[in-house]
Amino acid sequence: MTGSGGETTMPTADVVALSVHGPVGVLDLLVPSGASVADVAVEYADKAGLGSVPALCTPLGRRLTPDQALETAGVGPGSVLVALLPGGEPTRGTGRRRRTDDRASRPASPPPGALSVLWFSVAVGLALVAGWAASQEPPSDLRTTTVVVLGAAAFLGILPVGRYAAHRILAAPVFAAAAAFVVAWDPAPERLPTIIGVAALTGAVTAAIARALDRHSEEALRVWVVVGSLVFVLTCGAALLDFRPQVAWALLLLLATLAARFVPSFAIDVPDQFLIDLERLAVTAWSARDRPTGRRGRIVVPPRAVELVAARGTRIVTASATAILAVVVVSAPLLLEAATQRHDGVGARAMVGFSGLSLLFAARSYRHLGARALLRAAGLTCVLVLLVVVLVEGGAGSDLAIGIVALVLAGAVILLAVPLGRGWRSAWWSRRAEVAESICASFAVGAVVVAVGLFRHLWELTG
Repeated sequence: MTGSGGETTMPTADVVALSVHGPVGVLDLLVPSGASVADVAVEYADKAGLGSVPALCTPLGRRLTPDQALETAGVGPGSVLVALLPGGEPTRGTGRRRRTDDRASRPASPPPGALSVLWFSVAVGLALVAGWAASQEPPSDLRTTTVVVLGAAAFLGILPVGRYAAHRILAAPVFAAAAAFVVAWDPAPERLPTIIGVAALTGAVTAAIARALDRHSEEALRVWVVVGSLVFVLTCGAALLDFRPQVAWALLLLLATLAARFVPSFAIDVPDQFLIDLERLAVTAWSARDRPTGRRGRIVVPPRAVELVAARGTRIVTASATAILAVVVVSAPLLLEAATQRHDGVGARAMVGFSGLSLLFAARSYRHLGARALLRAAGLTCVLVLLVVVLVEGGAGSDLAIGIVALVLAGAVILLAVPLGRGWRSAWWSRRAEVAESICASFAVGAVVVAVGLFRHLWELTG
């Protein structure tokens, strides 16, 4: 085959002259008369320098089967074909220029940046504070007004309009959850898991409605739905089974700790056609289908597809890390507060401490800066909450002071040793961190038995 940029060759009886319109303009090709549509597409991709083989269609928009011969497809000398990249749509009448709207020709507004994230983070914090403050007030007009304002803010937030819709939609479920928290509030401590479960379910339903209205931040909204529903099932299930509140908090903290290890494996979902040659897999030695005779082009993964998969995985990992931080912030202090029995308190402290260390070690394996910072914040939250409880209940004795100084010195040694030893890129440090993370996660799982009161219950039965 010879393109328009090659030497001039007069067409013969065995050669068909074609013109192919595509994203790089018009190319004139000379192809053998027995060639297939796939051969023409491969030749056009080679001449045009495309990263993937396009699909071909007629000027009227009829797609051509790749394995079909040119003569069978009705393509003769002087025919005009249109090349479409993956995701393109055929247009009727290629001789006419498509009319574009003036608004489409204008440059698109830049997406919201870090300032928008900060603004909505502050709004989320204010919504949580407003919900907590209103729940502590007796039933009054002010409390009702707070619920109405939070509900209206959630309704306006899920509307898919405006430049900041992608970030506003993620904040809307928090306003709905805060309003539900005020409505369901009860001062009885044993009802707190159910209240938080109802608030989480309300946020999940709001996120589901927002996802149905528009596809902004679809991955993060999906995480909202999954986490909110899971919190509701665990908290309300524990209440229905008449378990102590510490059971729900311990299970939530355990799931958050384990999620930090398994979320990345679910975040990246590569399409099957980029990993497996489905066409060759379908035609095998034991298949009754005839093997096609046309030449097949190689499977080429477009760079844009790789970017989309990586961006989708980044959004899922970031949203999951945010959910882990939120669950840890709620469950860790409530677990320490609910475990009032002596042995339960020891197990709760051990679980919170080992969960915090496991989260800190898990954060080192994340390359995304935002997700890494969120996981480190979750781990530090567990450690700080544990230190506060130990300081308040243990007083300022010398033994306690020695223990705190030892922990601080150990942390300082680790922080100094890691940068001096090439960081976590060092094989030695990476292996030691992996072992330490596995040990801490295993101890956290084992401490659940003591933290939920099962160990104490069995002891009382046999005592």
